[in-house]
Amino acid sequence: MTRGLACAITGHRPTRFRFKYDENNNGCKRIKKRIRDQLIQLYEQGFRQFWVGGALGVDMWAGEILLRLKEQPEYSEMQLMIALPFEGHDRNWEERSRKRMAFLIQHSSETVSTGQKDAPPAANYRRRNEYMVDHAGCLLAVYNNDCSIRSGTGMTVNYARKQGLSIILIHPDKATILKEKPER
Repeated sequence: MTRGLACAITGHRPTRFRFKYDENNNGCKRIKKRIRDQLIQLYEQGFRQFWVGGALGVDMWAGEILLRLKEQPEYSEMQLMIALPFEGHDRNWEERSRKRMAFLIQHSSETVSTGQKDAPPAANYRRRNEYMVDHAGCLLAVYNNDCSIRSGTGMTVNYARKQGLSIILIHPDKATILKEKPER
């Protein structure tokens, strides 16, 4: 396990954002810029592998940003790693989103499927999120730490805290950055 050199990335689906699926919205552009800036900082700190969970929204945006960065010689060692909750998890997505995910999978350094089709979906998503955290030394999350909404992103952040990971939080509305160091 290359825990120290890897970063897990998590965040909400588009429906949880004020701008929903409008990626041309300034709020979405600001979040994507913050993700990009944090990925560059993490790379400069020695992180090379970046795990995303194969979901719409933050996972897809981060994967696309990683692949664009990787095209630049100074970030050529970046590796996009994808953990899918189960085979066919994107079967009900609209075609454009399925093609975007297929492109990410095709260009990833590694793609794993952590669950089974016949298992309850919630268990598969939790297993996927824990797998990414277990294979990472830090977590980058687009998440409102002050919000009490129950979500997979929130559970992933809490699991990362329990595992002692450093956490970088990007606020989904304000795009502010909060960094948490593990409690020793």
